[in-house]
Amino acid sequence: MKKIAAFLFAAATLATLAQNPSPQAQTTDILQYIDQTWKVLRRSNRTLATAAVDPKFQPEPDGRWPVYIPRSEDLQKVEQELRAEVPEAGMKTIALRQLPENINQITEQGLLYLPKPYVVPGGRFNEMYGWDSYFIQVGLLRDRDLDHAKDMADNFLYQVKNYGGKVLNANRTYYLNRSQPPFLTQMILGVYEKTHDKQYLAQALPEIETYYKLWTTEPHLTTETGLARYWDFGEGPAPEVVSAERNAQGLTHYDLVKAYFKTHQIPDYDVTQYYDRATDTLTPLFYKGDRSMRESGFDPSNRFGPFNIDIIHYNPVCLNSLLYAMEMETAQILDILDRPDEAKTWRKRAHDRAERINHLMWNSTDGLYYDYDFATKQQRKYPFLTTFYPLWTGIASRKQAAAVEQNLPIFEREGGLQTSTNVSGNQWDAPFGWAPLHMIAIDGLRRYGFKADADRIARKWLSLIHRDFLRRGYIVEKYDVVNASSNVESQIHFGYSANQAGFGWTNAVFTHLFDELSPADQKKVLAAQ
Repeated sequence: MKKIAAFLFAAATLATLAQNPSPQAQTTDILQYIDQTWKVLRRSNRTLATAAVDPKFQPEPDGRWPVYIPRSEDLQKVEQELRAEVPEAGMKTIALRQLPENINQITEQGLLYLPKPYVVPGGRFNEMYGWDSYFIQVGLLRDRDLDHAKDMADNFLYQVKNYGGKVLNANRTYYLNRSQPPFLTQMILGVYEKTHDKQYLAQALPEIETYYKLWTTEPHLTTETGLARYWDFGEGPAPEVVSAERNAQGLTHYDLVKAYFKTHQIPDYDVTQYYDRATDTLTPLFYKGDRSMRESGFDPSNRFGPFNIDIIHYNPVCLNSLLYAMEMETAQILDILDRPDEAKTWRKRAHDRAERINHLMWNSTDGLYYDYDFATKQQRKYPFLTTFYPLWTGIASRKQAAAVEQNLPIFEREGGLQTSTNVSGNQWDAPFGWAPLHMIAIDGLRRYGFKADADRIARKWLSLIHRDFLRRGYIVEKYDVVNASSNVESQIHFGYSANQAGFGWTNAVFTHLFDELSPADQKKVLAAQ
């Protein structure tokens, strides 16, 4: 029932925009939809009553939704400011609280206060997400909404300063223990490229350094390799899973995992670390792996073994490529601020990381980048679209990029790029395609001069979205690129299966990739029916 409620929440929100355009609709309709949808997906303190609603949970018995203010803020002052901005009826539906010093003492999950407006992904995701927000910001900048693009970056800087040194998975209390893939410096530079405000860069530096430290000290740092891993600081089941990830029979993701462990032999990792067959219980280490998998954003796939549980023993190519980009971009910021010695230090960090990635993760025989298991000192040969991250960030040599390009046939299908080559029943595997990975792969190909490949894949992906938009009247979260459809629910057996409406990063990537095409290719995309 909660899945249905979440879907209806999204559908009702978008009803005024999604009127199921006919196949004869004008070619600009999808672009107009995207432009209008940014307003529908926007949350602010003026609309705090809407922002506080969490489709994954229930309100308190009195019908109010908790909103937590960081300990660094004056609760009474913030409340006074909010009362001047939020309609009285809205204030009655929220319960303002100071965040406790020990976040484990939180008994009622709630929204975390942010000072600036932000854009949510849509559907069950009615909060500001970590890596979603980078792609959303790309779309906002493409649509010339600099104010809200800067607000998104400012909110992330606020999170680092006030919520434990992290850009959070999202601004809910149950996400306080983890971050998500790091795109902070890309967002800051995205704003600077439009404003050329050096003071803005200087003010952001302390938070950049704090956030970088999160990823480059233990437990995120693995001293064996000098590279990073994903790691959630919390313990036990993830609250959002227990609350919202249930199938038609009322079984949670964890129930389904136990059933799978009972009936399957798993060569990928030592299952006894994660599951006690005698008592039919998942171990504390299982929940650590499950939570850390959610920090990666790939929740779930079988990339790190079934359900990604073994992720805590890996240096992922995606994360370390992003940290390389963060090091290079911080050096760029320091150059802009005329601090060359500090910039040199950051470039040295980037150079060292790139060498480690190419040494440990590049497989010259297969022509792919893989994730590295630092416990067994082996690559996991699981073809996944994250092989394009080193192209997107510029780590790969020309020869390596050409080898990855030669492997396009294992990913490319009628509707674009499938996330992996394995059908596992997880949403981040075949046959599914996702907007962020399409952007990274396509832009990575462009970076190394593979324009024809980039254009072809972009046309396939954008045409799929456009055809589906004409049928549904709105854009969704993920697609089946093999069958060129958005009807994915029956194929997803683990995690949440509903295809969320909205949808922030799909909207953004559509505009980004569309703008990169020639006018002739744009016409082909918009002729797709």
